[in-house]
Amino acid sequence: MNSFKKYWAIFQITLINSLAYPGELIGRSLMMIPFMWIFYQLWKITFATTGTDVMSGLTLRDMLWYLMLAETVELGRPPLARTISENVKDGSIAYILNKPYDFLLYHFSTAMGETIFRAIINAVIGSVTVFWLVGPPNHPEGALIAIPAILGAWTLHFCVNAMIGLSAFVFEDVSAFTWIYQKFAFILGGMLIPLDFYPRWLQVIAKALPFSSMIYGPARLFVTPSVTMFVNVMSLQIVWIVVLGFLLTLTYRRGISQLTVNGG
Repeated sequence: MNSFKKYWAIFQITLINSLAYPGELIGRSLMMIPFMWIFYQLWKITFATTGTDVMSGLTLRDMLWYLMLAETVELGRPPLARTISENVKDGSIAYILNKPYDFLLYHFSTAMGETIFRAIINAVIGSVTVFWLVGPPNHPEGALIAIPAILGAWTLHFCVNAMIGLSAFVFEDVSAFTWIYQKFAFILGGMLIPLDFYPRWLQVIAKALPFSSMIYGPARLFVTPSVTMFVNVMSLQIVWIVVLGFLLTLTYRRGISQLTVNGG
């Protein structure tokens, strides 16, 4: 219980600190407006060209709300990999390791604290824009059902980005790995195009990978909520959280055992 209170306090402090510069927070989220406008124009023409109101089980309205949540989940994340890699490169990780808290849980608490308000503002601005363009979501109750999946998606993002950041023990510059990961998330995660539009063989592969649980699962659950989909999304997320959490722990322990401070 004391450990939980400790990390809860770190989360709260980070949450409050994230409000120190509201102008920057809101200004970054305003990017949701042109993103949603571009997506609207693109998919409006696509639906008109095909001469149908439903594509792969999604209407134009569903598509815009799907993309809004996908962008919210992805753009709300802090640059965790860069932060951890800088801790390793400048030697500040040695200072953090001397503190009475776990390194990974500390960064998880701070990452979640930074993410919450970013995501909320992204969602508010994005929702207002999409509501103006196509109206309310067909299934507004999907917003509540998708919350556990969104939290699971952020946990998965943390595991992957923390591993990328810790790879600085070996490679120091991790920007290339971050770039590669982002592109996999964009394509195989369904950020720009729902996985339902992919060829069947690629859908099977993409939906089994963790990237789909990070973006596609929560976003699709939001627009087409059902008990079956909720169970499928959460089950896959739990499996990948266990797998990636185990790999992250191994990566962390291996890195700490071979710690070489390059600065600080």
